[in-house]
Amino acid sequence: MCAAKPGISEASYYNWKAKFGGMEASDIKKMKDLEDENRRLKQMFADLSLECRALKDVIEKKL
Repeated sequence: MCAAKPGISEASYYNWKAKFGGMEASDIKKMKDLEDENRRLKQMFADLSLECRALKDVIEKKL
């Protein structure tokens, strides 16, 4: 098995195979691009949520 190489556990190999096994290279790239976009959007949401909370706190203190 190719997973016998140092640094790759058997569990990692089977997880990778389950996730990417039947996919073409273009499908894998699309999925990775979507995962990257999702990660960026989640970070943007978190940043905007913090900013919104800070602005609400400022407004409440002024009232």
